[in-house]
Amino acid sequence: MVASLLNAVNRMLTHEDFGKLLLRLAVGGLMLFHGVHKLFAGIDGISGMLIAKGFPGFIAYGVLIGEVVAPVLIILGILTRPSALVIALTMVVAWLMVGMGKTGMLDKTGAWAIESLVYFFVAALAVAFLGAGRYAVAGNSAWR
Repeated sequence: MVASLLNAVNRMLTHEDFGKLLLRLAVGGLMLFHGVHKLFAGIDGISGMLIAKGFPGFIAYGVLIGEVVAPVLIILGILTRPSALVIALTMVVAWLMVGMGKTGMLDKTGAWAIESLVYFFVAALAVAFLGAGRYAVAGNSAWR
């Protein structure tokens, strides 16, 4: 009886392409909020951090690729795997810039201080490994 019910639930929820779409919308959509904020507020803060660490400030424009361009491509299902790797790399850079000192810490609510960085890093890797699935703007699988 229980096995029969579990099999029915498993059959009902076996929609891998829809799951990939939901993951793409979550990763791309939530990351896009960070990028849109930087589009409106500017990247001066990031540029300042880079300059303080001895890097040229113009590198800060790369955050717009990782937080605007790549998320839009992921949402649309175009160049999904490379775009997901760009987001993962963006999270590594963010961790190196602002999160390294917080790696072993909790925030004031008891959550891991870098959990959003880790979420985006791991979820982006999942998108990179899974690909866009069937529900993508790109018709040719090479472009998904």
